[in-house]
Amino acid sequence: MAAKRVSDEPAFVLHSYDWSESSLILEVFTRHRGRVALAARGAKKPTSNFRPVLLPLQPLRLTYTLGAEGNAEIHTLKGAEWAGGHVMPMGEALLSGMYLNELLLRLMARDDPYAALFDVYGGVVRVLAGTQGEALEPVLRAFELVLLRELGLLPGLAEETMTLSALSAGKRYMLVPEGGLRQAAAGERAALTGSQWRALEQALGTGHSPQAYTATLRAAAPVALALKSQLRTLLQYHCGSPLLRTRQLMMDLQNL
Repeated sequence: MAAKRVSDEPAFVLHSYDWSESSLILEVFTRHRGRVALAARGAKKPTSNFRPVLLPLQPLRLTYTLGAEGNAEIHTLKGAEWAGGHVMPMGEALLSGMYLNELLLRLMARDDPYAALFDVYGGVVRVLAGTQGEALEPVLRAFELVLLRELGLLPGLAEETMTLSALSAGKRYMLVPEGGLRQAAAGERAALTGSQWRALEQALGTGHSPQAYTATLRAAAPVALALKSQLRTLLQYHCGSPLLRTRQLMMDLQNL
């Protein structure tokens, strides 16, 4: 029986690693099929048409064949074209993009589609291509929030998680692994007020679309610095050990 073919699938390369002297295994994020592993035969050869195309943070259109009865874990890449739209992010924005890729690799199971998250990710990558410095922080925080919510890893942000009591507008709350939202202790400087958490919840609840991401970005921008440590701790908890490699690299560069 002929192998099933997937054609012209929107995708981004998340990561690649050597398979043989001339071939690669790609981890890609596709719009309709989620995270997929592909064998790119001959992609490392100087004459390969794949070589200049299979780059991270670039919108692609991929064609590949599924394994026997569609059950093989690694499928075979047959064609790849650059979909155009923006240049490669550079500097700190490039590192931020690789951080997002590592999050998707660590948190998303294979063959589990997230079309809305794919669209948000594509929009964020376009923003990274033209964004530098402090402007990156709200972009990253908003994506982290959307990612956690899409994967079912973010508790409701309008109530205390353990008691289900509505947040008080003027009181301060912390988001912690396992415990969710709880009242902040006196020395916890990164805490947000109840009204700030509720604004984030309202933005996240506007639907599964790039417009919802834009609303989340607006709500996250004033509190991006306070959100950073809380979201990074929560994400690392769900990613497990070891520490995210891109996060460690960011920390090392900041120390330098």
